[in-house]
Amino acid sequence: MPALWIAHVTVTDEEAYKKYAAGAGVAIAEHGGTFIARGGRYVQLEGKDRPRNVVAKFPDVETAEKCYHSEAYQAALAYARGASERELLIVETSE
Repeated sequence: MPALWIAHVTVTDEEAYKKYAAGAGVAIAEHGGTFIARGGRYVQLEGKDRPRNVVAKFPDVETAEKCYHSEAYQAALAYARGASERELLIVETSE
């Protein structure tokens, strides 16, 4: 079953976060992930407001998790640490 990688982010250092986004995009693509939402307009209805919301679709939960733990993604993630506050989860879809 396909899976969605959902991130809710507040960026605190734009320059460092741009480096994260570039590397993360490559790692996600290398694992068969495609972005279906990246930034863009949103409506916060409940919970903590995070102005950047990203959704990527992967072939399955396992592949999405492998992407997160990959060397390429972890190298990119080093730029996001200290440059953002974020929540990230993977959820299996019913498609």
